[in-house]
Amino acid sequence: MTTTSGLVIVDKPGGWTSHDVVAKVRKLAGTKRVGHAGTLDPMATGVLVVGLEKATRLLGYLALTEKEYTATIRLGQATDSDDADGAVIGHVPVLNIGEAELLPAVAALTGQISQVPPGVSAIKVGGQRAYKLARAGETPELAARTVTVREFAIDATRQAGDLLDVDVRVTCSSGTYIRALARDLGAALGVGGHLTALRRTRVGPYLASDASTLDELAQGIEILPLAAAAAAAFPRRDLTEAQARALGHGIRLDATGTGDAPVAAFGPDGSLIALLTDADGQARSLAVFATELAAGPVGGS
Repeated sequence: MTTTSGLVIVDKPGGWTSHDVVAKVRKLAGTKRVGHAGTLDPMATGVLVVGLEKATRLLGYLALTEKEYTATIRLGQATDSDDADGAVIGHVPVLNIGEAELLPAVAALTGQISQVPPGVSAIKVGGQRAYKLARAGETPELAARTVTVREFAIDATRQAGDLLDVDVRVTCSSGTYIRALARDLGAALGVGGHLTALRRTRVGPYLASDASTLDELAQGIEILPLAAAAAAAFPRRDLTEAQARALGHGIRLDATGTGDAPVAAFGPDGSLIALLTDADGQARSLAVFATELAAGPVGGS
């Protein structure tokens, strides 16, 4: 039986790595061609987009989409990983921090900001993963990167002894570390901070309400077909049969007019033909999915 190409929207459980989830879906779907878009740390839960077969070619572009999270930041404690899985490296009692102090500090971490990723992360430094260097006792120096935090909102605060727990919502660009926001918020307030809970509630158009738990998937795997997955995530361009065949032959079409953002191009039958991007006044293919079209003649208008 041939596995359907498409996406599986998984509600990742805490304690599982993203690779653990991929391995589980690989067994459930009966195919080796499986990948994921946007890693979640083991502590985190929520939306993990998993691609099967041809849909794995969408994942790199889906990983670049906007994401939403809910999280709890504990102020007054810093850890070496910036989350609850790390060792405590600093403790400052939080006694007089309220809304008047929190709101300006959160506002300063909203918008386009420069962010240094956590030292315990999958970023490569000199060919080595930063987390491996950190575990070996080294202190990797990571370069700051520009990210966009569209929303950083406080939902609630709770005193926990001499610490303060802050529940937040974050909407951000790809590459933003919520752990780093927690660290930087604590540093700005002079008390240190780390994440104690993190849940991803959205990846692009895919919501937590669309996601299935691993137990649910074990009862019957639900695959969002390739065409529907692309239509939900990218702007749409409908092609004539001649245009679809031209793409199959590697011929460029007129520009889509949407810039370098990916556009999903569909054939007359509704099938996904390719992802396109504008370059030098033409639409070029980022990925072609209906390669069988190349066998046909190029013609028509």
